[in-house]
Amino acid sequence: MELDPEVCERARQARDPRFDGRFFIAVRTTGIYCRPICRVRPPLRRNVDFHPTAAAAEEAGFRPCRRCRPETAPGTPAWRGSSATVERALRMIEDGALDRDGVPALADRLGIGPRHLRRLFLEHVGAPPLSVARTRRAHFARRLIDESALPMVEVAAASGFGSVRQFNDAIRSTFHRTPSEIRRAAKGEHPDDGLTLTLPFRRPFDWERLLAFLVPRAMPGIETISGGRYLRAVGERTFVEIAPAVGDDALELQVRGEAPSDLITLAARARKLFDLSADPDRILQDLGHDRKLRRWLRRWPGLRVPGAWDPFEIGVRAILGQQVSVVGATTLAGRLVAGFGKPTALDCQRSLTHLFPSPSRLAEADVASIGLPKARAAAIRAFAGAIASGELRIDGSAPLAESLEALCALPGFGDWTAQYVAMRALGEPDAFPAGDLGLRKALGKPGEPAAERDVRASANAWRPWRSYAALWLWTSLSISEPTRAPRKSA
Repeated sequence: MELDPEVCERARQARDPRFDGRFFIAVRTTGIYCRPICRVRPPLRRNVDFHPTAAAAEEAGFRPCRRCRPETAPGTPAWRGSSATVERALRMIEDGALDRDGVPALADRLGIGPRHLRRLFLEHVGAPPLSVARTRRAHFARRLIDESALPMVEVAAASGFGSVRQFNDAIRSTFHRTPSEIRRAAKGEHPDDGLTLTLPFRRPFDWERLLAFLVPRAMPGIETISGGRYLRAVGERTFVEIAPAVGDDALELQVRGEAPSDLITLAARARKLFDLSADPDRILQDLGHDRKLRRWLRRWPGLRVPGAWDPFEIGVRAILGQQVSVVGATTLAGRLVAGFGKPTALDCQRSLTHLFPSPSRLAEADVASIGLPKARAAAIRAFAGAIASGELRIDGSAPLAESLEALCALPGFGDWTAQYVAMRALGEPDAFPAGDLGLRKALGKPGEPAAERDVRASANAWRPWRSYAALWLWTSLSISEPTRAPRKSA
């Protein structure tokens, strides 16, 4: 990615928080790289280089500043590059793709060769894929060392390292200190009743509106929202509680019960659910030119597109929501979870009774027994079977058009369901269910919804942020359920 040196220099001198995480400042005389908001005395311009990512700065041989701590920056939005392939790859790395498999497997899922993927990353990110994944793991581990009392062996596993030796080597090479030295220098007490992780975001961020969308859609038995806090069962003996951090531009994720071994994946899922990697300034700037949206952008500048803790869960929820109200779909979801989900042992949270059923479980289940029409039950089983067999991937590896085509090839999936799944489960910023009745009402006259073709025409001006435009329009209808128009096939 090409950075404008003059823009970066002005942002550095002003310590402009809007640029925090968008680029990093490497100081050649010290070998250290910083965030644009670092409070140290600014070095001379001739001694400074700019890098688009922390991984790029580290690939160039610089180490993180101990004062501004680049590992706590809100993160570079995945779509800020100019390559759609790199955007998808970054989202997959954030979801842990390289923690499980190597670069060849990632490249294969993206439909390109490993060497071409490396070239694209060097061009748009400034570092190869393995360096990006390594920086992600090292920075997450640093935060666990500072913010928790976990033993180092558990920190290594929770950060996605395959061994303690890899963990030690990564921390020493990145921070030029051992894990034990970092922990001794850390200040603060850590409670014994759980683990708290901070999840930074960029302002503006409308937590209340985000919860307002999720409350009526909360899956009974799995998640609950109360008192401005989100709770969810994530294991048989583990649940998380998420709420805004006091005084910080971040959410606090509290892990209760048995700490899972893959905390880095858990944090990534929470970030995806609450769309914490969004770049609101860029989205507002691009959409603000449209007169149809300008009023709502000013009123709710911090809206985010609710994502998915589990993409498969959102796909099933979308099928359940066809041609029924929000309340009706939530009732059906509760029956599905109670009938086929895995029970938890969370006695301290009696509302969190189950984990969502696996694809293999639903592929063979009598889904119609919860009161579903046979066609819709068959659609859930077909969707689950395709996921379980590996025939269908909902990991964001394919371009939007290919993902929509694959979803619509399944029985019971029309354009509305596929677009909704792409919005929430795949995190596609440009998905857009043009035939949605709510969108047609928002863009039409009182009592006269706009025609679908007119909605599509209006939406062309909102690319590549049509998912966000849809959310503003739905919110303008008092956050009503996006209701799909009846269709002939279910």
